[in-house]
Amino acid sequence: MSKKIVVGMSGGVDSSVCAWLLKEQGYEVIGATMEIWGERKAKVDPDSGCCGISAIDDAKRVADCLGIPHHVIDLRDVFKSKVIDRFTSAYLKGITPNPCIICNRYVKWEAFLERCLDLGADYIATGHYARVTRLENGRYTVRKAASASKDQSYVLHMLTQHELAHTIMPIGEYEKADIRKMAEEAGLPVAHKKDSQDICFIENGDYAGFIEDQTGSRGTKGFFKDLNGNTLGEHSGTARYTIGQRKGLDIALGHRAYVCDINVMTGDVFLGSNDDLFSTEVYVTDLNYMGEERFDENAGYTAKIRYSQSNVPCRVKYVKDDMICLRFESPVRAATPGQSAVIYRDDLVMGGGIIYKDSKAANEE
Repeated sequence: MSKKIVVGMSGGVDSSVCAWLLKEQGYEVIGATMEIWGERKAKVDPDSGCCGISAIDDAKRVADCLGIPHHVIDLRDVFKSKVIDRFTSAYLKGITPNPCIICNRYVKWEAFLERCLDLGADYIATGHYARVTRLENGRYTVRKAASASKDQSYVLHMLTQHELAHTIMPIGEYEKADIRKMAEEAGLPVAHKKDSQDICFIENGDYAGFIEDQTGSRGTKGFFKDLNGNTLGEHSGTARYTIGQRKGLDIALGHRAYVCDINVMTGDVFLGSNDDLFSTEVYVTDLNYMGEERFDENAGYTAKIRYSQSNVPCRVKYVKDDMICLRFESPVRAATPGQSAVIYRDDLVMGGGIIYKDSKAANEE
């Protein structure tokens, strides 16, 4: 009997080819699309990829083309509580979360997998550019994609062993051009659909507008200050800023300035130079282990602290059971509270966690 696999179909080319590949390999394939918006008020581009309002229609067209059943799974409440509410709450606390990582952990895997297993599925599959691997120690982990430019292993670091054991990611073996070509040859109606960009529920990158629309708040009003504490001007709310930000500061200083720190208690937003954003120590908490049960303080790793940054060699030092200090061989830019630090050995994810406020706060706890 063939294995039953539910493919999370976003209506995009990657998940569509994922379904086609698995059907070609002999799996009993079922398509499923997560409904996360429905009647909820949100600023969403109809063509915004995995979470746009066109996703269900496009996924159904692909499923019909492939001759596989298609279901819509209602995850609106989970998405609201786990992603939207966490996102807005974090920004109001001066923290910059990565909502795609949270969505992967709690919506696209935890909630989606539970529903699919209830349907009798053996596995779920997604169109992510990464590969699930089982190591000699018996643990499951995520390996970087064959396509370095498309690799999405960073945004998958929070997945659990249970979730990985029931996951297949066939797209991770291919380049994007290969996926487009397969979609054309299979006659899939989304072969030339554009890729989704940025965060699905934010229109035109307007984080502050979305947060204010959802919560009625822009955060704490206060002052811009330099790193010596001198007042430079006023601002209308801390939720408008994040570490490393240069554009949209709405203050003229005669030179480039970057957000280096945010204090939501006082409303102070500290500005400095680009050089002030670099550090060699980054504190990380909320740890999730993947390739190993615990990091080896004597081992050499690499890590990245943003999706778009390169891996940098580092060592791990435990500060407490659920907090580590990453000591990098060369400085990393804009270690931002709320963002993820993901730790690799070669091309394998060993684990990761959430960047903490700062070294002083970490040592004071």
